[in-house]
Amino acid sequence: MIPYLEVAGTTMAIYLYLVLLVRLLGRRQLGQLSAVDLLILILLGSAVETGMIHGNTSLAAGIVSALTLLLTNFALTKIFLKFKRFRHLVGSGPILLVDNGKFVEEHLKRAGFTEADVLQALRGREEDGLENVRFAVLETDGTVNVIPMHEAIHKSAPVKCDS
Repeated sequence: MIPYLEVAGTTMAIYLYLVLLVRLLGRRQLGQLSAVDLLILILLGSAVETGMIHGNTSLAAGIVSALTLLLTNFALTKIFLKFKRFRHLVGSGPILLVDNGKFVEEHLKRAGFTEADVLQALRGREEDGLENVRFAVLETDGTVNVIPMHEAIHKSAPVKCDS
């Protein structure tokens, strides 16, 4: 039983380390991964797999490791939903990448995006140039939302719910 507790403990430690590392290195939507990004993910999985199971290639060790990953992920999700102050550990709020047709360089650096990345996202949303973009926002899920110059921006008042 002790070897399986070691597998669970190591798996949890590696998972938490990787969550923090991925958070620090930026966010991208799965569809935005380059070939190099995908290769790194595959190699990363291979690199940590042996450490997570302590070289024990039995079915039981694999099941313990997989179960630990799923339960840890479930627990973290519940923690982040309940305690807002912990959410910044795995994701911050939206990041403004373009403001009235101009790149926000500081935000690009923070998000790990290049101007070419943003221009590609704009083309994907059928925007023909930076000068036609009021805002481009990197959302928490890695998508880039674009608000063109010609769209009106509506400000809304808080809605009261009668219950």
